[in-house]
Amino acid sequence: MRLSLLFLLSLVSAHYAVTAAAPVAAVPSVFQVRIETSAGAFVIEAHPDWAPNGADRLQELARSGYFDDSRFFRVVPGFIAQFGIAGDPKVAAVWRSRTIPDDPVKQSNTRGFLGFAMTGPDTRSTQIYINLADNSRLDAQGFAPIGRVVEGMDVVDRLYSGYGETSGGGMRAGKQQKMFEEGNAWLDREFPKLDKLLQAKIVSPKPEP
Repeated sequence: MRLSLLFLLSLVSAHYAVTAAAPVAAVPSVFQVRIETSAGAFVIEAHPDWAPNGADRLQELARSGYFDDSRFFRVVPGFIAQFGIAGDPKVAAVWRSRTIPDDPVKQSNTRGFLGFAMTGPDTRSTQIYINLADNSRLDAQGFAPIGRVVEGMDVVDRLYSGYGETSGGGMRAGKQQKMFEEGNAWLDREFPKLDKLLQAKIVSPKPEP
């Protein structure tokens, strides 16, 4: 009995030794995502040290192809450009409730900085806005920038803005249901001039195979 107990204890000790020695995958301090659009390309630089939960979600969405073939459905001149509802309603439905915890606001919502849209505490999921102007008033509301546009801000400025808030609008307005029900089919039929997000791809550092 004593030998069996000693043997069991040795197995447990070996398990914890192996677990402790196992390498932990490090999240890069900075990574870049190239966004190809119908208006041209721009590059986002994400900073996990600013907003670890938000940056991790951006990386997850980009790697999964979630953004590919979607639309910039909310572009308001002098305010923001917003995207992040998948063009396929089935995909959008799966991710809609996958919310992430809030991050503290470490940077300001000035021109070129971007973050996740939300309706209240811990409600961020997939929708991202890019500040087209100084929107630092959003800081006090808890909108935490996760990165900034480092190349192609002129492309972001060119995204079609003629529909303003009418082509879905923001999360808080409560008018996005058609996008979740019909996806690109509804947007392309009702708002054909919206610019398209063709592909979002992590370009630096190179993703692991």
